[in-house]
Amino acid sequence: MEIERVEDGAVTIVVVRGVIKLGESARTFSGFLREVLEQGSNPVVVDLEGIDHVDSTGLGELVGYLQRFEEQGRRMAFVNPARRLRKLFALTRLDEVVPIFDDRATAIAELTSDLN
Repeated sequence: MEIERVEDGAVTIVVVRGVIKLGESARTFSGFLREVLEQGSNPVVVDLEGIDHVDSTGLGELVGYLQRFEEQGRRMAFVNPARRLRKLFALTRLDEVVPIFDDRATAIAELTSDLN
């Protein structure tokens, strides 16, 4: 798994490629999000375009960090999830609690709309 952090104005973008599953990839993903949580105050967009697979552990990490960001008053959104991942979000109803966008520009505009 590869993870990259990009600052785009008032939004932190976390770009993830590969898989998020039980084991090393889930630990790496969790550690990366913990750093983003501890080191900033910006809303966060998690770009999932490069994700091939998420298992229940990876899904748990996404939900857990969504809650942690919300506890700090920070907004989080997902962008570019593959069709299979969108179906998983719908099945678990995660799509009802986290905004999901087709592109970064729309996600950034939405997350920063109340900051302007």
